[in-house]
Amino acid sequence: FLDPRAMPKSAKSPRGRSPARAKSPARSKSPGPRAAQIRSGAERDREKVVPRSKWVPEKFTEYVFGGPIGGAAIMMFSHFIVYYMWISGDYYKGKLIYPASMEEAGPWINTMLGHMRDGAVPTMHDISIYAGFLAFEWVLAVYLPGPYVEGLPVPSQGNRKLKYLINGFPAWWCTVLTAITLDYWGLFRLASLVERRGQLLTAAVIAGDLLAIGCFVGAKVQNLENRASGNAVYDFFLGTYLNPRVGSLDIKMWAEIRVSWCLLFLLTLGSAYKQYETQGQVSNSIIFLAVAHWLYANACHKGEECIPTTWDIFHENFGWYLAFWNLAGVPFTYSFQAQFLIHNDPINYSLPVICLFFAALLGAYWVWDTANSQKNRFRMHLRGAKWQEWTFPQLPWGTLKDPHFITTHNGGTILADGWYRFGRKIHYTADIVMAFLWGAICGFDAFLPFFYCLFFTTFITHRYFRDVDRMKAKYGKYWDEYTKECPYVFIPYVW
Repeated sequence: FLDPRAMPKSAKSPRGRSPARAKSPARSKSPGPRAAQIRSGAERDREKVVPRSKWVPEKFTEYVFGGPIGGAAIMMFSHFIVYYMWISGDYYKGKLIYPASMEEAGPWINTMLGHMRDGAVPTMHDISIYAGFLAFEWVLAVYLPGPYVEGLPVPSQGNRKLKYLINGFPAWWCTVLTAITLDYWGLFRLASLVERRGQLLTAAVIAGDLLAIGCFVGAKVQNLENRASGNAVYDFFLGTYLNPRVGSLDIKMWAEIRVSWCLLFLLTLGSAYKQYETQGQVSNSIIFLAVAHWLYANACHKGEECIPTTWDIFHENFGWYLAFWNLAGVPFTYSFQAQFLIHNDPINYSLPVICLFFAALLGAYWVWDTANSQKNRFRMHLRGAKWQEWTFPQLPWGTLKDPHFITTHNGGTILADGWYRFGRKIHYTADIVMAFLWGAICGFDAFLPFFYCLFFTTFITHRYFRDVDRMKAKYGKYWDEYTKECPYVFIPYVW
């Protein structure tokens, strides 16, 4: 029922009552006449660049995530959970650990702190490993060749369009091949990432906190605070710096892609090396997880040219939440399944079962990859931007030809075709399915391998409701028309 050829064709709207439906131009090097029409006077006015002296920051509107109290609670919980999961994985085979009674709470806390003293205090060697990784990714991001793409006009910065150097795909492969080569020549053991996981985690936590402080102070010093609430705790948590940069390097984009997902894959790859060293084999469960994490990290880099126009880059401020989770939380907690697998007996599934796992993974990945590709390439096509066709893999139905969309009163467009005909957030559904499979490959005897799936589902659901409120306010009746044409959100024909 998800066959693209079976997509229903919506009827044309009566003239004067609802937004016009139109077809975009066929794929070409230029946006074409229809795209030029879409870029209405209202949109062009929004893109008139003004000098810095006239920049007007966006105003703070409302608290999210529970306001200052919620932000403080999330920061404390985040520091707790990254260490809790590391302790559970390294010392208790990934099981839930908790005091049996209130009387045992004190000794339990002392035991946890003892584990941190024994295995999470970094040496200069550990700090140099993590700092070296960050420096290596920084150098690749700045000096590897690649095309430049423009982001969307930034309203708080006089509608200027920031430029982004797109070299993520070669940087990703350079990182992976360098790591494998260093291990092969005995210069750096990938398995040591597993052995020193606690120390490296602390180095990452310190780096994430320091980066957040630097961006918070930098926004104030440069008078670039955006959507500042006036509450120091909340502003530090969500950030007030929209586009922190050092030279031409966008720190937010670098942290979200180059650091988090590269390191996550290296931790998983290191787990496979460690299992081979200690057990003389690499189980098919570890192989599945390595493939799953490679697919995800590779996709983030191969489609990097689509990222500058995403909501994360265009709208979200870079504060503690993004700095900490991208430098520490994502790589060390989202890869917990690999940690779980190497500290337990090898899990080798029968051929039919592991084939089912791979079939489910590849199916969900195809939906997730092509849905994101359809949306972002549609945006790029209207702007006359190009995308990289030489990166791997390029999947069928990743680009829509002559898609249907809704043109709004302010010249904006809402894609109402492709995968989005079946579910407005179907890429979220596919993402959740992949997250579930990451946990399921570890079996169902432990809860923590599913932490990422539950955490991500909660986060993405919260984000969905934020998106709905934002889109309703932005598009009004045009949003209502869109939801009528594309009535399902997560599950086609169900919800």
